[in-house]
Amino acid sequence: MNNRPRLFGINKSNRDYSKADTWGKNQFNSSFPASLGCFLHAKGMKAVYYKAKSNMDIELSYIGIDELYGLNPLGEEIYFSFETQYTTYQKYVIGSIPRNDLVILNNGQCISSLEVKLVALPDNSTCNLSEDEYGSEIVVRPDTIVYLACSIIESCRDDRRDLKLLLGKDGEEIEDWSNPAELLQHICGISDAIKRIVRANVSNQKPIIMEPIWKTEGKSSQLADNCLDVFVWSNLGMLSLFMPSEPENVHAITRHTRTMIWLYKMLFDYANNCRFNGEQIIDELSYNLKNDKAFSSNGLRTHKIMKCKELLKPRIMKSEIKNIILGGGQNLLSPERRFDAIIYNSPDLFKEEQ
Repeated sequence: MNNRPRLFGINKSNRDYSKADTWGKNQFNSSFPASLGCFLHAKGMKAVYYKAKSNMDIELSYIGIDELYGLNPLGEEIYFSFETQYTTYQKYVIGSIPRNDLVILNNGQCISSLEVKLVALPDNSTCNLSEDEYGSEIVVRPDTIVYLACSIIESCRDDRRDLKLLLGKDGEEIEDWSNPAELLQHICGISDAIKRIVRANVSNQKPIIMEPIWKTEGKSSQLADNCLDVFVWSNLGMLSLFMPSEPENVHAITRHTRTMIWLYKMLFDYANNCRFNGEQIIDELSYNLKNDKAFSSNGLRTHKIMKCKELLKPRIMKSEIKNIILGGGQNLLSPERRFDAIIYNSPDLFKEEQ
């Protein structure tokens, strides 16, 4: 019997779960979701999947964890590599491709790549609403926009000529990309260009963000009985998190509109120069906003998009957490983040039923 601290399904990884520091800080927030995905697969369940329709509305569907990871999550060949570069996208960027939360490898070859966002349900904006109105806040890193641009380029089959046609003339007309006033004159054109890209590639979407949720009883620190589930955003589906619904009424550059500009500029530079410098674009096109995150969308916004039976009643019970965290791994958690702290201070979760 294996009594070493470990996580269900993660047998080959660049993290050693027998060491306490592997359970600390942000590492748990990507390791646990990867294991949760394996557990979902073992139970014969699929993740909820948010894809874009051709009109930019969201299509709710499901995606198997084997499709999400690109390999059988419980197979012998799968290797979980955390905080790793997805080198498949290196050819699109100037400089080094950023590291991503989770890269799935097979014999050293990159298979898939995901940003992982473990989020609480409800968040502060929805915790005082009725349970059927709960939502989670999602915070997206600037590096994810680099990955978003690369995934769209790949969806366009690296066809620079076609991409250039879809992007239109706005990029060619902008003289100073760092000038907010000038960019605001092109917001509608930029938004329309991205919508054209969606229409042209709606059948070529791919997962980009894995967003597991953990649900509490209101704003308390007590886990709900049905407390865990996995949600996934496609590259085109995640556009709904930051794209302005009425670009003609945008009168100032916010983090959301800036993210749209970043994406457009990355695609524009690739279409014209074969590569783009994501780091430089993010650094130089700040518009007096901090670059610590690309954007965040609170539960009031995400609930409208994510509303489904799994959000209301997550499928994994809190009694099943002991089947995901194994070998006493809960004793190595550092109770410095909310989810870690709840498990660390809930030893009853790991008691065997009589």
